[in-house]
Amino acid sequence: MEADVLVIGCGPAGLQAAIHASRKKASVLVAGKAASSGAYGARIENYLGVPSRPGEEILADGRAQAESFGARFLDMNVMSASALDGRFVFGMEDGSEVSAKAVVLATGIARRLLGIPGEKALTGKGVSYCAVCDCNFYKGRRVAVVGNDSEAAASARLMTSYASETHWVRWEDAADEGLASKALEAGAVPHAGRPKAIEGDGKVERLVLEDGAEIQVDGVFIELGARSSADLAMDLGIMPEIDDTVKAGQDCSTEVPGVFACGDVTGRPWQVAKAVGQGCVAGMSAADFARRLE
Repeated sequence: MEADVLVIGCGPAGLQAAIHASRKKASVLVAGKAASSGAYGARIENYLGVPSRPGEEILADGRAQAESFGARFLDMNVMSASALDGRFVFGMEDGSEVSAKAVVLATGIARRLLGIPGEKALTGKGVSYCAVCDCNFYKGRRVAVVGNDSEAAASARLMTSYASETHWVRWEDAADEGLASKALEAGAVPHAGRPKAIEGDGKVERLVLEDGAEIQVDGVFIELGARSSADLAMDLGIMPEIDDTVKAGQDCSTEVPGVFACGDVTGRPWQVAKAVGQGCVAGMSAADFARRLE
């Protein structure tokens, strides 16, 4: 599948980018899941002209607007990204590929937490939220990947190439069947159950499940949603900031030509108003970049 512009993210920034890129007559694809947006499930009270309204309603209306201008939506997450022959190529969770002349990163920045004892205290001491970023630290060691979705399956498969033992902990079968099969075929050990606690004296030593089972590990990779901005940025040759944000200029361009960023991924303030404003700029900039390649 091909497009002039691929927008990654279905939050306020991504939807606004899709609207403005489409209005510039670019062919636009939007990839992602609305439920992954920070606005989904929130009540928006401080956005101009919207005194108080559920975020999911705003997102639904934004999608309808984007579709009315010609944007197409892929209700799935992006698993990989690369540059090839002057275009960008993205691997989707169903195994398909999307090719685009320009890309808008509107993935948001928030990491989804497990919210269990030990997680916060051991973050950076064995608890990680990015397998691609930290896989090299766990060569020959034991790890657990926690998550139900395709991103967790992909991370579990990746870690089998580094770790001596890779355990995949999930409580729902939400991953793409093909990706899940590849993770298990690569040697990931499946565990059915919810995590209860991460334990260790100054570093991760074990993951405890709600049924009382204990998995002895040196690292826990928490993968509860779409690939992060840092993951995709590095795939595209961009070095994210220390807080996983992506540096963008006034036109929302990044250090890689053809890659634009908007919304929470560019840093604070994490507000809908800022996301929408940057989305407008990023969408127009991406469409202009794609047109110049014609």
